[in-house]
Amino acid sequence: MKNYIRRHPWKIIEEGFDATVQRVSESLFSIGNGQMGQRANAEETYSGESLTGTYLAGVYYPDKTRVGWWKNGYPEYFAKVLNSPRWSALEVEVNGHTLDLAKTKPTNFRRELDMQHGLLTREFEVSCGNVMLQIRSLRICHMEFKELGLLSYAIQVLEGEGTIDIRSLVDGDVTNEDSNYGERFWHQYSSSASEEFATLSCQTKKTAFEAHYTVTTDCTQNAVPLTGAPLTEDMKAGHRFLTTVRTGDQILIEKRCIVLTSFAHPHEKLPALAKLRLAALQRFEFDLLCEEHCQNWQRKWKESDIEIQGDIAAQQGIRFNVFQLHQTYHGLDPRLNIGPKGFTGEKYGGSTYWDTEAYCLPFYLATAAPEVALNLLTYRYRHLEKAIENAVKLGIDHGAALYPMVTMNGEECHNEWEITFEEIHRNGAIAYAIYDYTRWTGDSSYRDEKGIFVLIAISRFWAQRVHFSSRREAYVMHGVTGPNEYENNVNNNWYTNYIAAWCLRYTIKTLEKLQLGAPKHYQTVLKQTALKPGEVALWQDIMDKIVLPTDPALGIFVQHDGFLEKELIPASTLPAEETPLHEHWSWDRILRSCYIKQADVLQGLYFFEEQFTPQQISSNFGFYEPLTVHESSLSPCVHAVLACSINRMDKAYEMYLRTARLDLDDYNNDTRDGLHITSMAGTWLSIIKGFAGLRIRNDILSLRPRCPQQWHGFAFAIRFRNNMMYFRIDAEKIEIKNDGPPLQVEIDEQTLKLEKSVTYALVP
Repeated sequence: MKNYIRRHPWKIIEEGFDATVQRVSESLFSIGNGQMGQRANAEETYSGESLTGTYLAGVYYPDKTRVGWWKNGYPEYFAKVLNSPRWSALEVEVNGHTLDLAKTKPTNFRRELDMQHGLLTREFEVSCGNVMLQIRSLRICHMEFKELGLLSYAIQVLEGEGTIDIRSLVDGDVTNEDSNYGERFWHQYSSSASEEFATLSCQTKKTAFEAHYTVTTDCTQNAVPLTGAPLTEDMKAGHRFLTTVRTGDQILIEKRCIVLTSFAHPHEKLPALAKLRLAALQRFEFDLLCEEHCQNWQRKWKESDIEIQGDIAAQQGIRFNVFQLHQTYHGLDPRLNIGPKGFTGEKYGGSTYWDTEAYCLPFYLATAAPEVALNLLTYRYRHLEKAIENAVKLGIDHGAALYPMVTMNGEECHNEWEITFEEIHRNGAIAYAIYDYTRWTGDSSYRDEKGIFVLIAISRFWAQRVHFSSRREAYVMHGVTGPNEYENNVNNNWYTNYIAAWCLRYTIKTLEKLQLGAPKHYQTVLKQTALKPGEVALWQDIMDKIVLPTDPALGIFVQHDGFLEKELIPASTLPAEETPLHEHWSWDRILRSCYIKQADVLQGLYFFEEQFTPQQISSNFGFYEPLTVHESSLSPCVHAVLACSINRMDKAYEMYLRTARLDLDDYNNDTRDGLHITSMAGTWLSIIKGFAGLRIRNDILSLRPRCPQQWHGFAFAIRFRNNMMYFRIDAEKIEIKNDGPPLQVEIDEQTLKLEKSVTYALVP
């Protein structure tokens, strides 16, 4: 697809209307606030190809699983994030003709997403009903009042006269594109309209979630208020404004909508609470509400912006990624998590993958208040019993936990066998997140009070999932899928075996610390989990004897048993017309090939970098990266970080641009289905852990910065423990400002005591 997005450091700009890219634009210009979000669909009617999408946090539907061949252990449903009633809908008719850009092409079209202030605007000129109009719209999902949507829609009559009929609606006549059986997931619960308010309540089938919309629409013509007629139809509610216009007239529609759900509030309180909140906000001018929203964004950018000097493409990419992460998750509710599409699409259905722990947690640890990241861990703790049930369904004894690959409420809801049954390395990411949080914050209370129960249950799973091979005199793990989903049902995947052994080791060390530091709590843990000494001894034996395939001649860790027997042909030889492979090759051919979808062995080297030598990292990177097709959105970021660590800066920059502009440049030809939210956290990692080289070493914040030659320099902010810290790095120096108590930092292996600020010359 052609690159039609203008490059700008703070904005996403589309100039000119092209119907062939509208679904991509709907994704790229999506807005949200962690509580709700919308694709950038036109407010007015659009009959062309479109994925109309409004999504509400926590609201889902258990769509019955659809598979060709049912297997024992399959989940009964695949959870779907629901396309919900659309609060921003308008229907505009001029002299009986519907305003529809799919039928009448506009001129001077411009769509803009101002990321600095969180504003989505659109303007164009169009002839409708022999009247030439100029349209300007502004839409907001409010960052301060997270259940408030705002829309300003201005119609300027440039030439002509006639009748304009405007319907401002909440439109509940919506469907999910990914519905397995074409089923509609909502039914109308109630609707009403008065001169002041219109309300629509819809309820999901099966799960009985209620979404309650209360909306007001103010409409003026040449600054004179128009009276709207209350309007209710099947699955719609709103107001109708009918007026005559002539050249020079201007109509301004200002719409405010409170969106409440029974996920967040008691069902019976929704109507009264919605009207109360909307009435309170009605006291404020529309512009004042917009300003409050913009100020909230300014506060977020102060603590999370990354500035890149001399490279607009890179700058636009990282800000777009950070912007979407903030729109997706606010961290205020431990029942919520980060979906791979956020509020931008329906693909992948479920709310939570291992992506949260492996990629997203570090971003929120460093850019938000501590309770935000803590709530991500609490989410998994709350689902521990469900994880235990999931393991039992796969034939594992009670007390062991297998966290789901895809979930809304803790139950597994993915319906592909190689994912549900085999991609069990996800358990390791859950344990790693506890380690990551504890290491970053310096606070072990979560690990010791709640995380230990998660760690024990995960360790029990690994102990049952391996078996002892008398021929190899070692523990082996058969029938798994590693992070590389282009290989299924393999034996002794190096990454899975390695992280399983690490989980066992980390659990044992945590138990030892509890026994020494909190003996009473240690006894409580033993009692509540019925943990026996023999179990811990078995874990130790597995750690010491698990198979970790290696090839000394090549100096690499072998991805799995038999991998080196494949025909090893570099991905660079693949014809362009055959990529991406999953769109052109049979699945059988993919599985038999050597090609790697995303980091697999390298995922382990990324997580546990300090346990390997630079030579080991370099050898494995040099072997596996040329075989990697990067057809997972999670692939480039890991490669960028590792490339920095071994000083392969050209490759690091290449991988950074690929992850930073994955959606903006539609690398994988799938942005039309929604954005890759968790990959966006990986983009942040590419800079912070990659180019800045930020790590925790010996409980000290450590940096080994490397500035790409394409940049004049870069700057970023992070929260670390009780400190807010600001960094500015170029090829010659690093400047650090510390807003907090003194602390030690390490720069290129030299330890400094940081009071308030310091400038350190980098060794060339």
